[in-house]
Amino acid sequence: MRLFVTIAAAALASTATLLSSQTPAPAAPPAPPPLPFVRGLYVNRYAAESDRKMRHLIALADTTEINAFVIDLKDEFGINYQSQDTLVRRNAGRGGTIANLPALLDTLHAHHILAIARIVVFKDSVTARLNPAWVIRKSDGTPWHDKKGIAWVNPYNHDLWEYDLRVAEEAARMGFGEVQFDYIRFPEPYKSLPTQVFPGAGDVSKPAVLAEFLKTAHQRLAKYNVRTTADIFGLVTSVPGALEVGQRWEDLAQSTDVLLPMVYPSHYPHGSFGFDRPNAQPYGIVTAAVSAAYKRDAKLGLSGEHVRPWLQAFTLGSPAYGPDEIRAQKQAVYDAGYDGWVLWSPGSRYDAIVAGLERHPVSHKKTPAGGPMVAATHRSTPTATP
Repeated sequence: MRLFVTIAAAALASTATLLSSQTPAPAAPPAPPPLPFVRGLYVNRYAAESDRKMRHLIALADTTEINAFVIDLKDEFGINYQSQDTLVRRNAGRGGTIANLPALLDTLHAHHILAIARIVVFKDSVTARLNPAWVIRKSDGTPWHDKKGIAWVNPYNHDLWEYDLRVAEEAARMGFGEVQFDYIRFPEPYKSLPTQVFPGAGDVSKPAVLAEFLKTAHQRLAKYNVRTTADIFGLVTSVPGALEVGQRWEDLAQSTDVLLPMVYPSHYPHGSFGFDRPNAQPYGIVTAAVSAAYKRDAKLGLSGEHVRPWLQAFTLGSPAYGPDEIRAQKQAVYDAGYDGWVLWSPGSRYDAIVAGLERHPVSHKKTPAGGPMVAATHRSTPTATP
């Protein structure tokens, strides 16, 4: 395995690009060589902060089809790096940080691994605590809390937008090739909880404000040669309208370069797509969910690798998920008309499923039954939103 680049040299090189919020943004780094499709792993903050774990994951990528890492740059516990932006630093939280992020990014580039920055947006207890004016309210004006007692920030608050967009821009300047926004949604409005009140909402719907945030992010990040992507619930691909959390396919699909539906079979209710036990049908569930996304994209005139599903690399109930279940989900993606996917393991542990990965990232995409597949396109720089 190739060795990590020298940390000292990388740290010196990064000094010129990590500028304060009062300084004009530097030119974006050169775009990485385009990938025909992305096959990635989720890397949580604890793995990203561990040299040992990162060496292990890089070695896995070197010997398999994996060509991308989705790295927690900002999660529910705050940012995961030493920011040079004064606004970002004020909202950093008390979690740990990746000690030498520029060196890690240089290493990933050297190993031809696409670095994707995962940024959690509207479920942000740290920002809610530090900025009480930004939170969702109850009808009496006090902060609203979910079933776990966590306050959520208000998607209609544009000061909050600015904070998250500056995290995204800093990620782009550091060398991440893609920014992936997670928790692009409202909290579930359980009947057992007080009504949620959103200051500043006016007559703007939930789907509209989520789409507007992503469109704004797309515009802000366009000059950095990075993709703008978003994680969504798997049900969004097949539910005709909007979920109660505000996610609707048509709004989000036209606001991003790539959508990542979380099509974990274990998360689908009994009877979904005609399956009594969805968790026991990894191929059937993923095929149905991703095929629905393909058809909806086709109606919007969207083609290529615009859909990149999250696949289940963890066990939740019976059966246990191993190499066979990974192969089944991957084949479902290919049969639905796409080549790319990302594996989700909450603990970023993949040894139990590694036998389900191929040695090299070879295309297996098939033409769906709905019609001919337009040749996949890779956008190394974002194009105008359709």
